[in-house]
Amino acid sequence: MSSLSFALVKEEVEEEVCWTEKEVIVKEEEEEEDVTIKQEVEGEDGTVKEEEKDVSVKEEEDAFRVKEEEEEEAETGDLINTGERRDCRGSSGEPQQHRDADEAEKSLSRSEHLKKPQRRSTGKKPHHCSDCGKSFTSSTELKIHHRIHTGEKPYSCTDCLKRFSQLGNLTKHQLTHTGEKHHHCSDCERAFSTSQRLKLHQRTHTGEKPYHCSDCGKSLTSSSELIIHQRTHTGERPYGCDQCGKRFTQSSNLTVHKRIHTGEKPYRCTNCGMSFTTSSYLITHRRTHTGEKPYSCDQCGKSFTQPSHLIVHQRIHTGEKPYHCSDCGKGFVRSSHLKSHQRTHTGEKPHHCSECGKRFALLDILIVHQRTHTGEKPYHCPDCGKRCTTSSNLISHKRTHTGEKPYHCSDCGTSCSTSSNLAVHQRTHTGEKPYGCDQCDKRYSHSSSLIKHQKIHSGDPQSVE
Repeated sequence: MSSLSFALVKEEVEEEVCWTEKEVIVKEEEEEEDVTIKQEVEGEDGTVKEEEKDVSVKEEEDAFRVKEEEEEEAETGDLINTGERRDCRGSSGEPQQHRDADEAEKSLSRSEHLKKPQRRSTGKKPHHCSDCGKSFTSSTELKIHHRIHTGEKPYSCTDCLKRFSQLGNLTKHQLTHTGEKHHHCSDCERAFSTSQRLKLHQRTHTGEKPYHCSDCGKSLTSSSELIIHQRTHTGERPYGCDQCGKRFTQSSNLTVHKRIHTGEKPYRCTNCGMSFTTSSYLITHRRTHTGEKPYSCDQCGKSFTQPSHLIVHQRIHTGEKPYHCSDCGKGFVRSSHLKSHQRTHTGEKPHHCSECGKRFALLDILIVHQRTHTGEKPYHCPDCGKRCTTSSNLISHKRTHTGEKPYHCSDCGTSCSTSSNLAVHQRTHTGEKPYGCDQCDKRYSHSSSLIKHQKIHSGDPQSVE
């Protein structure tokens, strides 16, 4: 091959690779709202799925983060250094021989290749997407980008027939069939299929973050992470659900979202059989079996299964309540708590039980309620075997064995085993009686006292004031 032809091929490969979208299998979700996992109704029962996405903590990175830059560098290194061209077959079964790359090579004029370095230095991007307006330095880059909108996937795996929109993604996928991982990390002994992936992984040990955001200065380990991060500034959400129209910043988030519509839960716990939509959810769930709590508070030593739970917990110590109600100004440590509170103003209860028709403001509370019908008690005490409907109930129960009373009254020093018991106790000091009878205006500090009182009005002969 002549030096000019080799340069054209090299340039084409670089163009095709540099726009590969990062394929992440998900948490933190994770992404865009607050904390925690919808499937586990634990701790403070007001937790909802949206919280997982708001706290930008990359929990379980090793479980589901696939580095785009590794894929880009791997493809470029393999193709350019060896000069190999793999035989990829399309849907017809005929060898493609990278037909798209060849056609693009022919369509690009020699002058366009010669002008491209100048365009990069001057910042000129003469090619514009008619769908979203994004600009590119070459027609090939535009062509690759346009597949996001059209859904075109011209590259097919010869082993499983799975299709891909870009050659780099196919190259990466094919390694899952061969299982080849010849490159080992000297720090943690993890193995990788390419030296480029190893190089990117090693940045987790060195802390190197060579890519910087021009808007906020944040540093990131790869160019693909930078591209995704910049969407938080631009508001760009290029991936849309064809079922409900919801849009996302990453294709992986869209993939996980679609499972809401399909009901697919491909990750299954081998201990209890529960299934989950993402591997990160499964990893977190497994800790309910192992008891592992790797994230600890440096203030009180309390441990958590997820970093997002730790972040929320630390607000107890700092007093931070970043979410405020626009109606009454009340502050909350979680966005889900605010959302639930706002329904006290609107009266909205969108979730209803199919068994008894009772309605709830939060889906999590409905899930717990449904256990009263099914009798399910998934949490059990290792000391006495007692089973509980929620993890928070189990935590409170365990204190009957340990004698722990972590909640203290600031007025008299009385200790309580739960925060709710402390709240009831503190009413003896404040005189607060939030529960009122709608029959006689009598008020009580505890809801159980009101229920007992109301039996007098109902004519219950066993009622005693």
